Amino acid sequence: MSTPTSPSHDVDLTHITPRDQAEILAQALPYIRKFHGKTLVIKYGGNAMTDPALQQDFAEDVVLLKLVGMNPIVVHGGGPQIDDALTRVGKKGTFIQGMRVTDEETMEVVEWVLAGQVQQDIVGLINAAGGKAVGLTGRDGGLIRAHKMKVLDKEGTEHDVGQVGEITSIDPSVVKALQDDQFIPVISPIGFGERNESYNINADLVAAKLATVLKAEKLVMLTNIRGVLNKAGELITDLTPREIDELVADGTISGGMLPKLAGAIDAAKSGVNAVHVVDGRVPHAMLLEILTDQAYGTMIRSH
Repeated sequence: MSTPTSPSHDVDLTHITPRDQAEILAQALPYIRKFHGKTLVIKYGGNAMTDPALQQDFAEDVVLLKLVGMNPIVVHGGGPQIDDALTRVGKKGTFIQGMRVTDEETMEVVEWVLAGQVQQDIVGLINAAGGKAVGLTGRDGGLIRAHKMKVLDKEGTEHDVGQVGEITSIDPSVVKALQDDQFIPVISPIGFGERNESYNINADLVAAKLATVLKAEKLVMLTNIRGVLNKAGELITDLTPREIDELVADGTISGGMLPKLAGAIDAAKSGVNAVHVVDGRVPHAMLLEILTDQAYGTMIRSH
């Protein structure tokens, strides 16, 4: 836990002159003013979630954004943690079309890993950094209603992947009530169906849909890559949905980036002003992306 006299992780800042430190702080002012009172939905996953130093950086960033008047909401993933837990109980994860086959027993593991271990770790980290985090799943306040996902292969054959869900609707009233009262919601991507059954939902999609429903100012997706790269491997810092369509058409964007960007594009087209795909391996990348002119990822503008 850092104190005002010892910066985070005891980083030595003595080589930066007081004037430069003041300049750096002053540079954040227009961004703080612009985004004061605005909602930010943050998808938290990848390295930022498993490296202890990056975990602390993330928690401090979330608390700082809340303290300067923004309303951060965290939606987390947990694929590696689920795999570890399934191995411990002797189950092997199987995937169809990139979707984890989720039978009843697997769903139980998913729930206790996401809503128990992972969510509570994040809540604890944010609280230790001086925030007031509250953990939620899609059941709380009827937040995420879901139905069973239909998975079709290239031949059009339907595969049963069990309790993997698509979002039917999101009721954000519980999230609004919490954030208006100085709390930071931390949401596990678990929805519930008509018969009270649980569904495992892709965290990127939950974050994108929540940002859309809340008319968030920004959707920030922490990933294990630098952002969207061009054919030469250089970072593209600024994109519109139309430009993304062109990059998909010519094959520049493919593979695991496609589902990430699908949610991001939907959010941008549905009224979220900016979607940031940020490199979660860079310490404090989220803060740098939101509060400075520096690009630590790709920003997708709504138009």
